[in-house]
Order: sequence, then C-alpha cells, then structure tokens
Amino acid sequence: MTLVRTEAIGDVLLIEINNPPINAGSLGVRQGLMTAIEQLAADPALCAGVLIGAGSTFVAGSDLREFGQPLQEPQLPAVLAAIEACAKPVVAALHGAALGGGLELALACDARIALAGTVLGLPEVTLGIIPGAGGT
Repeated sequence: MTLVRTEAIGDVLLIEINNPPINAGSLGVRQGLMTAIEQLAADPALCAGVLIGAGSTFVAGSDLREFGQPLQEPQLPAVLAAIEACAKPVVAALHGAALGGGLELALACDARIALAGTVLGLPEVTLGIIPGAGGT
C-alpha cells in the first residue's frame, strides 16, 4: 500500500496521506512526504502543494508501534524542515483531527485551512511529553 499518494491537478500537487485508520505518522509516511516535497520542488510545472489526509481525518498522531524502537530516517523534524524550506507554498487541508505530529506537520506548512469541527491538539503534553518536532 502506498502511504502517500501524489497527483498533479493543474499546477498544484495534491499530497494525500493514506495510513488508515487515523493516518498515523510512520516511517513510510515520512518517506512518502519527503519524496512528495522533492517532487514538488523539482517540477517547474508545479506552483504549490496541498497536503491532506485520506478518509475521515488529517493525521491524528504517530504510529505507536515505532515507540521504543530505534529512530529511523527521515525523522519528523527533517520532514518538517523540508516542507519549510520548499520554495513553493504548501497548504495543509485539515479535517477530522490534527493531533501531535499531525498538528506539527500542519504548522510546518505555509498555510492551513480547516473544515468546521476539526480538532487540533498536542495530547502528548498531558503525559508530560514535550512535542519534539516544533509544536512548541
């Protein structure tokens, strides 16, 4: 399964995260996002990117199966840095929930738009964990 799908719609690159059920951030998602941002930056026919989550939510946290495992590249801060460094604007289209790393991902984009009822948050702080990818 491809966890990040891209599609050029005119001069905009749609970047869709599809990691059901909550589009959890995972190694495959981070790798796919890096590839998508590189594609956006390299294609002169593209002017901007839109980042969206498939299904009913944007990105509602990280893949808990990776916790306690050795960190693998690219880590989320590197993905966020690539988005921030991209010369072309990236817009996060939020719906459902943008939690933890998902909110940090949205914050790295140049702009954010959200459907009414979208939930934003950094729930890790309730466990005493400081957001580690720029959320603070």
